[in-house]
Amino acid sequence: MTLYSRLRPLAFALPPETAHDAGKTLLRAAQSTRPSRWALESAYRYEHPALEVDCLGSTFPNPVGVAAGFDKNAECTHALTALGFGFVEIGTVTPYAQTGNERPRLFRLQEDEAMVNRMGFNGDGMDRVRKRLEADGTPRIPLGVNVGKMNISSEREAIEDYRRVFTRLAPFADYVVVNVSCPNTPDEFDESSPEHIEAIFETLHAENDADVPLLVKIGPDSPEESVLELLEIVEAQGVDGIVATNTTTGRDGLHSPERDEWGGLSGAPLRDRSTDVVRLLASNTDVPIIGVGGVDSAERAYEKIRAGASLVQLYTGFVYNGPSTAQEINRGLLELLREDGFSSVEDAIGADLE
Repeated sequence: MTLYSRLRPLAFALPPETAHDAGKTLLRAAQSTRPSRWALESAYRYEHPALEVDCLGSTFPNPVGVAAGFDKNAECTHALTALGFGFVEIGTVTPYAQTGNERPRLFRLQEDEAMVNRMGFNGDGMDRVRKRLEADGTPRIPLGVNVGKMNISSEREAIEDYRRVFTRLAPFADYVVVNVSCPNTPDEFDESSPEHIEAIFETLHAENDADVPLLVKIGPDSPEESVLELLEIVEAQGVDGIVATNTTTGRDGLHSPERDEWGGLSGAPLRDRSTDVVRLLASNTDVPIIGVGGVDSAERAYEKIRAGASLVQLYTGFVYNGPSTAQEINRGLLELLREDGFSSVEDAIGADLE
């Protein structure tokens, strides 16, 4: 039994958002000095050449990243690096600070190893995030920036929101993700319509003098034909990658009392659907895919890699399994690669499609 498994009941006795904030405070303290950061790395970071992935113009030391939502405001990127993750995606970052939805807005579904969130793009805003990145420096692993709109923005204003955040934070980013699939913000217009997505990427391409890779994050609930239609737009617009998938509004097969809370569901119940979307995309494009949804072990990460994901991300699995999560997944991935005769993660990408 790990130390975290012993301590988790104490953490889970706190309201989820309170526990999350406390965890980030501990991580920020742990990254504040070189000795404490070194101690974290010594305990948790695991590296092996076979885990490296060249993707999106960067070399990722391993394919296991932290999904957007965990470190919205770039408060603990160095601690997450020390814990062994191969990349970190901050955000969703909006142009200005906003409070998001009313509390409670984060719920654990322990019987289902899941969470429901309806945070509503709460965050510090792009200027405070930029100042933090300038003060702390960027981590030594690739950094993604997930960008979003203000909750009160119209369709036209949303385009300007994305542009503002992009121009402000792109200098610090190894890639940028446009979040048009969050189920927890007001439905002022159809954010995933072809016309809206085309307008977003036309605007960002015009601002992208440094050729920072641009990705789009899609949801898991669209029918197959809609996913393929979106894929056509992505390819036509020269989008560099796809993050699949966001959280789901579905609630089939859940057992926890909190299952009826509205918001986006993440964790184990999303696993198969998100992998199906990864497989569908990978079967129809060569655009790199970051697989998200139900990644909580080496086996689950490997499923998504074999289905066509070049990289994977997690958030809920990190909450349930603690600071050794990345280390355990990466050690397990190496064993799975060896069992299947692959010399590297890159060799295993899309293996189930052949």
